[in-house]
Amino acid sequence: MFPINRPRRLRQNAQLRRMVRETILTTNDLIYPLFAVPGRSVAKEVTSMPGVYQLSIDKIVDEAKEVYDLGIPAVILFGIPEDKDTEATGAWHDHGIVQKAATAVKEAIPDLVVIVDTCLCEYTSHGHCGYLETGDLTGRVLNDPTLELLKKTAVSQANAGADIIAPSGMMDGFVQAIREGLDEAGYNDIPILSYAAKYASAYYGPFRDAADSAPQFGDRRTYQMDPGNAREALKEVDLDIAEGADMLMVKPALSYMDIIWRVKEMTDLPVAAYNVSGEYSMVKAAALKGWVDEKKVTLETLTSFKRAGADLILTYHAKDAARWLQEG
Repeated sequence: MFPINRPRRLRQNAQLRRMVRETILTTNDLIYPLFAVPGRSVAKEVTSMPGVYQLSIDKIVDEAKEVYDLGIPAVILFGIPEDKDTEATGAWHDHGIVQKAATAVKEAIPDLVVIVDTCLCEYTSHGHCGYLETGDLTGRVLNDPTLELLKKTAVSQANAGADIIAPSGMMDGFVQAIREGLDEAGYNDIPILSYAAKYASAYYGPFRDAADSAPQFGDRRTYQMDPGNAREALKEVDLDIAEGADMLMVKPALSYMDIIWRVKEMTDLPVAAYNVSGEYSMVKAAALKGWVDEKKVTLETLTSFKRAGADLILTYHAKDAARWLQEG
C-alpha cells in the first residue's frame, strides 16, 4: 500500500507555506490610478472612494513621487477638464489636463511609467465615449467618427510624454486606428494597453464620481459588454490582438476572474485586471465599519486576480498594498 499524500504536511508553519506558495503578489504587479483636475494645491477627496483624491497637477506630481518611492512601477492618468463639449476637445488638445499631467510627471520622475486613459467620456458634455447621433438620447455612439478623435487623442498624449496608451471606450477598431495614428506620428515604440473586455458594469459608480463622467442620458450598454457574455470577450480580445494590441485588460476584475483566466489561456500577451472603484469602495466601507480586516481582504483579493492569470493589476489599493507587502 502506497503512503497517503497529506497536503497538510506542507502547511505546518509560515516558512513552509512561503516555500510552496504558487502565486506571489509583488509591487511590480501594481498600477495606481490618478485623477487630474485644473488648479493648484487641489486635493479633493472623492466621497464615495475614501483615500482617493482629485488632484491638481502639482499634487499629482507629489503623489507620483510617493508611488515611485513605494516601488510601484506605473500610474494611469485620468483627467477632468475645466470645460466639456460634444467634440471632447479636452481629450485631444495638446494642452489638455491629462497631457499636462503626463508631461509634469515624466519631467519629475522619468523612470515612472505613465499610462494614459484614452477615452472621451470625461471630456464630452453628454458623458458618452464618442460622437452621438444628433438628437439621439439613447446613448448610441457613432463608432467610426469616434475613432478619428481617439487617434488624435492618442497622438497628443504621446506628444506629452505618455509611455503607454490605454484606450477604454470599447469602439470597434479602436486599437487599429490608434496604432495607425501613433505609427504615422513616429511613435512606433509606444505600446497599447487595450481595455479589450470592458463590461457594462454596476461596479463603476464611484469612478464616475471621481472622473465626473456619468452619462447624462441613456447608458453605455450599446458599446460596453453584456455581463452575461464570456465568448464575446474572447472575440473582442482576438480582434484587439489582430489590430496590434500589446497588452490586454479585463474590467472589472472581481466578478470577471473567469474571463481573466480565459484570456490568459488564449494569449501570451500580458493581461491586466482593473480592480475597479466599486470593488475598492466595498472593501473600504466594510473596513471602516470594522466588518473586515482591510489588509487581509485586500491582499487576498489582489492575489486572487494574479492567481486567475493577471500579470498587472490596476487598483486604488496600490499604495496600501505596497506598504503591506514591504511589511511582510
